[in-house]
Amino acid sequence: MEQDHLDKVYRRLEENIHEAEFLMRDAAKLGQVGTPGALAERDAQVFRAGVHLNRLNNEFEDFLFGRIDLLLGKDGKKGPDGAFTSIETADDAVAPNNTAQIAETLHIGRIGVLEADYTPLVIDWRAPAAAPFYRSTPVDPGRVVRRRVIRSKGRRVLGVEDDLMRPELTATLDGAPLPAIGDGALMAALGQARSHTMRDIVSSIQAEQDLVIRAPAASVTHVEGGPGTGKTAVALHRAAYLLYQDRRRYAGGILIVSPTPLLVAYTEGVLPSLGEEGQVAIRAVGNLVDGAEATVYDTPEIARLKGSARMLKVLRKAARGALERSGPTVSVRNGQLTLDEEPASGTPNRLRVVAFGRRLELEAGDLDRIRQSVLSGTAPVNLLRPRARRLLLDALWSKSGAAGRHADPELAAELRSSFDEDITTEDDFIRFLDAWWPELTPRGLLVAMADERRLGRWARRIFTPGEVRRLARSLRRAGADGKGPLSVHDVAILDELQLLLGTPHRPRKKRELDPLDQLTGLEELMPQREETQRERAERLAAERTEYAHVIVDEAQDLTPMQWRMVGRRGRHATWTVVGDPAQSSWPDPEEAVEAREEALGSRPRRRFQLTVNYRNPAEIAELAARVLARAMPGMESPTAVRSTGVVPRFTAVGDAAIGSVVREETQRLLARVDGTVGVVVAMNRREEAAGWLTGLGERAVALGSLEAKGLEYDATVVVSPAEIAGNTAAGLRVLYVCLTRATQELTVISGRRDEPDAQGVPELLRG
Repeated sequence: MEQDHLDKVYRRLEENIHEAEFLMRDAAKLGQVGTPGALAERDAQVFRAGVHLNRLNNEFEDFLFGRIDLLLGKDGKKGPDGAFTSIETADDAVAPNNTAQIAETLHIGRIGVLEADYTPLVIDWRAPAAAPFYRSTPVDPGRVVRRRVIRSKGRRVLGVEDDLMRPELTATLDGAPLPAIGDGALMAALGQARSHTMRDIVSSIQAEQDLVIRAPAASVTHVEGGPGTGKTAVALHRAAYLLYQDRRRYAGGILIVSPTPLLVAYTEGVLPSLGEEGQVAIRAVGNLVDGAEATVYDTPEIARLKGSARMLKVLRKAARGALERSGPTVSVRNGQLTLDEEPASGTPNRLRVVAFGRRLELEAGDLDRIRQSVLSGTAPVNLLRPRARRLLLDALWSKSGAAGRHADPELAAELRSSFDEDITTEDDFIRFLDAWWPELTPRGLLVAMADERRLGRWARRIFTPGEVRRLARSLRRAGADGKGPLSVHDVAILDELQLLLGTPHRPRKKRELDPLDQLTGLEELMPQREETQRERAERLAAERTEYAHVIVDEAQDLTPMQWRMVGRRGRHATWTVVGDPAQSSWPDPEEAVEAREEALGSRPRRRFQLTVNYRNPAEIAELAARVLARAMPGMESPTAVRSTGVVPRFTAVGDAAIGSVVREETQRLLARVDGTVGVVVAMNRREEAAGWLTGLGERAVALGSLEAKGLEYDATVVVSPAEIAGNTAAGLRVLYVCLTRATQELTVISGRRDEPDAQGVPELLRG
């Protein structure tokens, strides 16, 4: 039966593809008309038809994945998708003898498919009519009698799993009894082998997850949940749902912020599989600034300095203080610029000009007073340059004595205008201004902060001398040109500096003419033709720094400086914030919460709690709970829904042999599981661990403890818990994350620092 329906769906999809191709060909003909209106209409239609065609041509895994059989609704009304809208069962739907007729059957899939007469063949999983597929339970079944999960690949149905929501009923469909097949869809989904990319959970979304996904978008939606509760998957599905519900509203784009590039790579295939792509940007925190990419890691000590709220005070002083420097004397006379001495820092301390036959001079004191007057403003320093230019001219005008030569205001104004024009049109005055008030760049200021003496002045009474020294040493990594490797915390600093410095206004480049305009001669009629709707959309997407909705995944790990960076991208947005305080690697959670609340502003909050661990078997979840009890006493871990009977394995070895033992254990696990094996080590062992796994194939991967966030593997090997945890509560929370990555098996390998007992169980994991 399900195979017949799937065949029918694909026949209709083929018809839809032919219709979309016809629309593209028809839209392209509009360009031959040669009028501006036709060209704009052509661009819009081709764009829309192209997007639709791309969606239809996607190769979906299990395109059709669900079905619900429902009782008659109370009001008998149908919605735009062709399904009955009532969520309440009709009074006479169930006979006194507990028999009932199935009144409606809906198939659920990744995108909606309608027959030519608009009868629904497939209901889009995001449509209101599909909600009962996820929300119905035996306790609260609504109109659902049977829920069926359909497993398919391409055009072939592989199997079905049924759940009876009303087992007490004797239901019939077209006169035949309604059967139930299979042992439960959720358990089947949880038992699947993992790969290096995330699967969507669209066919196995549970009721508490569905409540989050379909929550209204207004204000801020806060979602908390422990490991394995599906937070990341819920965030991705929510992005697809919001676009489906209100595509016009979210045309401004949805930004999903992930903690690491590994998690971005792991999740980026989910949205296309849900029928959405193009309007959602998934970015790692270290990739939010265009032209900057985090490729190195700071030590925990340096990360605390760079990410703290104290860093903001230093950057504000640096942005202003970078211009408070002295240097050579610069003279401008008869069109010639001369330097009285070699530049010590590039900033001149004297200006000389000849005007009205007199030599005018501004000494260092004059220039300093002008600079301080300009810097007293609140605008970014690069945007203060016009004010600095004007005050220089005012000072020179005052020195010239010409202000009192004419009592007539019009003549005085004309003389002043001539004076300003004579001076400011000289290239050498411009050179002076460039040297005295240079345009500052974030990377240039980052280089300046690597000078310990300068940083010490800017960080006085904010950081200790020892902290200044270590911070300056870390910043030297960027190199003399500022183009060296950056950490995720450096990227947040660059973004803050961009705000503090500002970008000077520059004329926009003239748009290149469309070749079609040249062929039709339209460039003569409208040489300044505005960009098309599609071109504008593409340009705004490329230039976008603000979004209509922002989803923050693993929000508990954002530092105060990173919250400021993310907050700037959602100043007018609605938000979904997903995280778990128990997994936070930031040492001062209260400081981060304060920064988060500032970024989110006064928007109302809506809160959800995910309580069920779908990833870890109970045996692994129980071990991880021991670490949670140390890291955050009183915090409850989520409830695991399954047990495998396989307890975690412990091995204690000498430090010299740890590499060979890790390799052997990884090989053993690769033979036991069908999917992936993750080897998790302390951050300083990442490269070393990669060497241990050389030649074991793509299914085995080594990663640092901070890179494990959000990822999952069939089996994991956690190496030296004591090295991962260090001696801090934040380190214990990181260890808790590392222990909760496995869906099937976990091995813990301990060195001497772990103080293992006779069974090899390290001290940190003993109950």
